[in-house]
Amino acid sequence: MDFQPSERCSEFKERLTSFMDEHVYPAEAIYEQQLLASGDPHHQPAVMEELKQQARDAGLWNMFLPDPDHGAGLSNSDYAPLAEILGRSHIASEACNCSAPDTGNMEVLNQFATPEQKERWLMPLLDGEIRSAFAMTEPDVASSDATNIAMRIERDGEDYVLNGRKWWTSNALHPNCRIMIVMGKTAGWESSPAPVHKQQSMILVPLDTPGVSILRGLPVFGYQDQEGHAEVDFADVRVPASNLIAGEGDGFMIAQARLGPGRIHHCMRALGAAERALEAMCRRAVSRVTFGQPIAMRGNIQDWIAESRIEIEMARLLTLKAAWMMDTVGNRQARTEIAAIKVAAPNVALKVVDRAIQVHGGGGVSDDFTLAWAYAHLRTLRLADGPDEVHKLSIARRELAPYIPREA
Repeated sequence: MDFQPSERCSEFKERLTSFMDEHVYPAEAIYEQQLLASGDPHHQPAVMEELKQQARDAGLWNMFLPDPDHGAGLSNSDYAPLAEILGRSHIASEACNCSAPDTGNMEVLNQFATPEQKERWLMPLLDGEIRSAFAMTEPDVASSDATNIAMRIERDGEDYVLNGRKWWTSNALHPNCRIMIVMGKTAGWESSPAPVHKQQSMILVPLDTPGVSILRGLPVFGYQDQEGHAEVDFADVRVPASNLIAGEGDGFMIAQARLGPGRIHHCMRALGAAERALEAMCRRAVSRVTFGQPIAMRGNIQDWIAESRIEIEMARLLTLKAAWMMDTVGNRQARTEIAAIKVAAPNVALKVVDRAIQVHGGGGVSDDFTLAWAYAHLRTLRLADGPDEVHKLSIARRELAPYIPREA
């Protein structure tokens, strides 16, 4: 594989790095001030809308989408380094219309939606006029096994009726959220049997549909994220049958298509956060003196810095390999690498941030630095898009397969 970035990737990296330096990093404190002053943890700070316009003007918009008609037309390999740069700041992805779960939802709509669905929902999302949520995880079942999903989506004439409860529906509390992609079961009960991976479907549900009730926003280690992670109740929620994405029973297939690129994005953003934490660790280490010496002179601190560099580089190369394989041989052939990065990258990032927190002392667990927030959200990433254990199980099964005798 070629580790040399393409000419387009290099050009985007240069422009994005300049945009981060000139606009994003200086706006972080302003963003937090405006959010705090509003008294609403889900308020949309005015500075974000300014950043979004500046990103559009700079041509740094929808960079995640490989479709050249609607996105930048970049491959997974070309977008991965850009996702790492965006991951250095918690406000950068939204500024460039490249934040989850909108990215995955836009990919789903771009690939599977009808022309009418695209016009109604995809175009406003691409323009950054609205935000969206993805409702899959449920509180009453182990959602790491997607076949456990229990929400019922039942056909009734020209409509579907939804009943069930979801949680960790990220973005549902964002003031601009208007639409959810909801995953539930259109088959699998006694009156409607179907193979286990053909029972799930995905459907578009506007947030203001009668019967949709946002019960609460779930905190992440005490933090209420601006976009919110909602627990949502669906009680006889009725939407037109035309809101179904693709066909009945296609939900599991759509979910798998959605997760491949999303895991590249998540992992590279995590490594961007790790890089920023390593920089902060080094700055703190040379500026703080204990027992007559900068702590950077301590052997254990140097060991942490060296290990952090080694681990970041290993995780980055593995992630870039996964992206390259997705581009060259497809997601199916890259399954092991995709699963591996989802385990490796968040764990590496957590180690680096944890070391940086230790070097910062008490300041590291405060909100005076970005480290406590980064740690909380990176720890969550070990659960999002499937827990570590599920990915390891998947890898192990493929490694063992050649050694298990086939039945005659």
